[in-house]
Amino acid sequence: MKKIVYIFLTTLILTLVISCKGDWLDINEDPNNPSNTVASVDSRLPWIQHHYLYAQMSAGTRANYITQQITYISSTAANSVLAGWNPVSGSVTLPYQWFFVVAAANFKDLEEKATAEGAWHYVGAVKAIRAMGFMLMVDWYGEMPYTEALSESITPKYDDGETIFNGCLADLDEAIKYFNMTQEPAATPLEKGDSWNGGDVQKWIKMCYGVKARWLNNLSKKSRYDTAEILDALSKAPASNNDNTVVNHVDVASDNVGDVMWADPLMASIVFDNVGMNTSVRITKWYEDILINFDQKGIEDPRADKLIPWAQFRQGKSYIRSKGVDMSSDIRMNQGPKGTTFNTSDAPIQNNGRTVPAHSWYVNTADSRRWGDTVYVSFRSSAIGYYGDTQEIYRFSDGTVASTATFYSRPDGPTHFLCYHEMCFIKAEVLFRQGDKSGAFAAYKEGIKAHIDLMNQKLNTYGNVNPSKSPMSQEKINIFLADAIGDASNLTLGKIMTQKFIALSFMQQNWNDMRRMDYRADVYQGWNIPYEYSQNSTAQTKIPLGRQFRRMMQPSLEKTYNSDNLAESHPNAMSDDIWSFPVWWDIEE
Repeated sequence: MKKIVYIFLTTLILTLVISCKGDWLDINEDPNNPSNTVASVDSRLPWIQHHYLYAQMSAGTRANYITQQITYISSTAANSVLAGWNPVSGSVTLPYQWFFVVAAANFKDLEEKATAEGAWHYVGAVKAIRAMGFMLMVDWYGEMPYTEALSESITPKYDDGETIFNGCLADLDEAIKYFNMTQEPAATPLEKGDSWNGGDVQKWIKMCYGVKARWLNNLSKKSRYDTAEILDALSKAPASNNDNTVVNHVDVASDNVGDVMWADPLMASIVFDNVGMNTSVRITKWYEDILINFDQKGIEDPRADKLIPWAQFRQGKSYIRSKGVDMSSDIRMNQGPKGTTFNTSDAPIQNNGRTVPAHSWYVNTADSRRWGDTVYVSFRSSAIGYYGDTQEIYRFSDGTVASTATFYSRPDGPTHFLCYHEMCFIKAEVLFRQGDKSGAFAAYKEGIKAHIDLMNQKLNTYGNVNPSKSPMSQEKINIFLADAIGDASNLTLGKIMTQKFIALSFMQQNWNDMRRMDYRADVYQGWNIPYEYSQNSTAQTKIPLGRQFRRMMQPSLEKTYNSDNLAESHPNAMSDDIWSFPVWWDIEE
């Protein structure tokens, strides 16, 4: 593992001397003589935070192809086949690389230096991130080197999921202990290096308890599931939006220095890096449906306009919201949806035997079945920093808006890392399981409201730019909360989990929840396995009929450098069908 973890060590050292204008990654100390001894605790922590965040959010993006928040135009790209439950190795490696290569490789040096100066809050931060990183590995791959992972061993042994899970809980408790300690007088203040909570130790402590509640609730299939323990953690977790850990990204001209791994911008949203740069990503009909007609009430969620992309159509440049791609249909088996283009000229053009009016959308294909694919709008955003544009709205050369992007896919979209609304939904689930439907409904409704309010905090900073980039009206919010979500008498686990899915858009936790709920259509209202999977024999060798998408295959680095230990980690570790085997917490007891 040392060979694997440090395979990009030279690149990592270069990372430590990159200069950027943003305060939260401005870490230069000695640009002429970089080394692991030069990097101070406050210069190393924001890079660990950045790289871990990229691991988590890239996992979340890929997980949401599996869970059908998003899909991809018909192609052989890794994310496209992933959406059809026909996974390939190209989808599995990124979270592993970002966690081990450029985050975990720094843990030891940061902890030792922080300990030497009595900077206990930095020790707490690295222990918390270590715990979250290894738990991500459990959620993603099931088994993983853990006790020997960051040691001198070149071929570290694998640990089972339960061992890693327990170790991560212990690390989280250790983190809380260090955050509660008083730093030495000369120690570096946490606020100098903390890009998540601005040095607010109480937010870190609440974040740790919130993460703990999340993990304990993921044990709903296990005999050790303890509702009292979860509620105790929730009592110390974020109790309002003021307690949230939100990573506020920015889109600025100076953010033009690419990250060492993928040359992505450093201060922009990770969802922008994974989705907003792309013209191939589309919303699904299932996600659209739960936003526009939740619980079949016919009342649209005020968040729909903000979470579904829009574009301008027709001569008058009217804004029209994207339709969702129906993953229960054969559309992707019929080469759809196809990418769209635009006639920016002042005159009609001829294309594949038809006339395309001036300033209008079209699909450049002779297949007339695909001409209607213009109704599907991409998540694409422009950017001031990455693209050198004057704004982040993606336009054609004649000024027509090609996509408004969405709340999370813009470069300045926030990452709702650990927030009050998730705590509310966890509480609602726990109380529902206990039979307290009144308490569960209060928590469920509060979770919806908290997420709407949190979105509006950001949307209010934009003004009224377009239907996607403007605040939600209080009138629509009130109608939705009063008439669309039901009441305590008709509350179901499905309503709780479906609303939680919306509030946790682009988060890895959605896949965790959907797995432990066994992808049940009565829990995730109207959800179905992609139709194309049922027609694809190749996909069925990876996820046999009657089974479900339960984990990711280990990346090729493990197969190449640690194959013997990998083979011993699970009976099917080297088999094509490993994707269908549950991780530890997903196995019923």
